[in-house]
Amino acid sequence: MGAGVGAPPDNRWRILAAVLYGLFSVNVTITILAVSIHRIATEFDTTDATMTWVITAPMLAFGVVGPLVGKLGDRIGHRRIYLWGLVGAIVMAGASAAAWSAGSLIAFRTLGAIEAAATGPASFALISRIFAGHERVRALGYWAMVAAGAPVIGVVVGGPLVETFGWRALFIGQIPLVLVALVFAYRLFPETPKNVAGRFDLAGAVLIALGVTPLLFALNEGPRLGWGSPAVLVCFVLGPLALWAFVRVERAAEHPLLPLHYLRRPGFTSAITTQAALNGAYMGSFILTPLLLQNVLDFSETKTGLVSVARPLAFSLAGLLAGAFVLRLGSRRTAAAGCAAVVVALAWMATLGSGSSVPSIVGALALAGVGMGLAVPPLAASVTVSVDSSDLGIAGAAQQMMIQVGVVFGITVMQSVQQDRLPVVGLESSYHWGYAAGVVMAAIAVVTATRIASASSGPRNQEPIGEPVPIM
Repeated sequence: MGAGVGAPPDNRWRILAAVLYGLFSVNVTITILAVSIHRIATEFDTTDATMTWVITAPMLAFGVVGPLVGKLGDRIGHRRIYLWGLVGAIVMAGASAAAWSAGSLIAFRTLGAIEAAATGPASFALISRIFAGHERVRALGYWAMVAAGAPVIGVVVGGPLVETFGWRALFIGQIPLVLVALVFAYRLFPETPKNVAGRFDLAGAVLIALGVTPLLFALNEGPRLGWGSPAVLVCFVLGPLALWAFVRVERAAEHPLLPLHYLRRPGFTSAITTQAALNGAYMGSFILTPLLLQNVLDFSETKTGLVSVARPLAFSLAGLLAGAFVLRLGSRRTAAAGCAAVVVALAWMATLGSGSSVPSIVGALALAGVGMGLAVPPLAASVTVSVDSSDLGIAGAAQQMMIQVGVVFGITVMQSVQQDRLPVVGLESSYHWGYAAGVVMAAIAVVTATRIASASSGPRNQEPIGEPVPIM
């Protein structure tokens, strides 16, 4: 039986598997070079500070380009955007493997992140269209697990792979992975309705980029350049001014990039705010913990990676159970409980030190993963049921952008607090203060999670999707 109006397609779980495989194949390399910055800097005869842009620039692009490609997906179809994202990822993987200088590698990785940003909102919209009710929570649990977990896995496995095969082999190996994803996506993915009425809001796209990029840059580079440096101060002024202009333009636009009335819907605003705060605390601890393990507990890189696997693994397992928890507790309670688990996990991490055992460390990391796995699916589902179905792409992109802002903010704040307290309380205790900052962010997420929408509703003005192409 095919997909009728509002009816989920029979092969929706196969479509989901193809979506998730493609999302993983693109996202896994976003951070995979994080452990190899010094090695690559030496090869290209440049500084470690310069090569950090091979991670920073893609993160900035990933957060900024999302609204543009999300809106394009709403206009020309999310299947098309997803397929073009995979094609671009293949091209940029080959270009990255052939990079001849630090500048070329940074440029190719940044362009590759744009392709990854294209697959995020498109996959979010596709999943939201083919699943309904509590099935959507479960499916979005898988989506959140892969979207957040793939870059984490990239960091964990990047070191051993680079030591064994060299960093260029990472991108050569990515090409067949994405090619397979492209074949499955082409054969399986349904067409989605196109909303091409009116002119594309180019002014809104430019202004949102001008608003978010300087803020992300300032938050990311403030600790290194100094919060009072001219570049950082200019960015902190330019960003809010551009966002103010964006709001003015969107109010007057006939077909705005982001319909501002969604911001008055608690299910939308509370969900993306919660995800920003929660991901900030989660990823801030993700950066702090390896430093604590290596600088205080004298763990090797390999041991650090093995211990760190507990977090994404727990995230994965908890994400599978999120739908059952939503059925029993409801969306708000499940999301708030997940956020509360992250609060407890970070408070636990704040007690770790030179005398901590491996089981205690693994337990704290696993609890953080469990909390994220429970919280993210109902939060993502709240976004889908709070917007019209014709705006699922831009809704997913706004969510992706806010998550990225939260991640950069959380990493910056937690590291800055740790570094600020270092000369006062010493190395080990300075990490406790960094985790305490994360506790505050996660606690804010607990409060805002209580305002999200029920996941059992459907997107407003649900439209039929096209007939999915069966796999042979």
